[in-house]
Amino acid sequence: MKITLSFEQTISEDVSIMVDVLRASSTITLALDKFEKIIPCFTPEDAFKLKDETGGIIAGERKGAKIEGFDIGNSPNAIKEFKTDSSTMILTTSNGTRILEKMNSKVLIGCMNNARAVAKASLEIACDHIDVVMAGVWKNFAIEDFLAAGEIISEISKACNNCEISEYAQAAVLASRNYELVKKAFYESTSGNKLKSLGYEKDIAFCLEKNSTAKVGIYDKRNITQLELSSQ
Repeated sequence: MKITLSFEQTISEDVSIMVDVLRASSTITLALDKFEKIIPCFTPEDAFKLKDETGGIIAGERKGAKIEGFDIGNSPNAIKEFKTDSSTMILTTSNGTRILEKMNSKVLIGCMNNARAVAKASLEIACDHIDVVMAGVWKNFAIEDFLAAGEIISEISKACNNCEISEYAQAAVLASRNYELVKKAFYESTSGNKLKSLGYEKDIAFCLEKNSTAKVGIYDKRNITQLELSSQ
């Protein structure tokens, strides 16, 4: 099994794992506890249209802040506390939902919260190539995505006896081994500082929790649903 690490665009036609840890992939993973379906979309205008069509709630951000007129922002803690009878959440974010549109493989949603689960899921459904794809921040490298990718790739390597891991992917694993330094990097990153300035510091703590859920989202036909595996 070939394991690689990429930025923004996948190099696999087999299985990709999208990582936008602060906060889209963490929000999506948490939202699977509450919603049957998550519809990622690419503009606020699309979100409003989909709300009218589906009756879903709309969640999202631009530059970290909740979009005016939306039901909720891109905050896992806020979604956890949000009360609704809707089974659908429509989500638009600055980075994570934007890159999903370009992927031509089976796409799983990965974060620190489900690192072990998404690693095992990727190995179960992949044929020969798993590519972990960092969303970044507005087309720039984001250290927190690199470190979260390293955590996921580390879990893949533990579960795979015969994996060929690229040197870039190996570097992410090595960088992610000291959890105290990982936490420091999350809080001091560009995204971390932005979230702190907007009052979302608790979201950073949430996104740092390792293996707090076994849920894994899969993006298919423009929807994200929970992946059901035979081993679960």
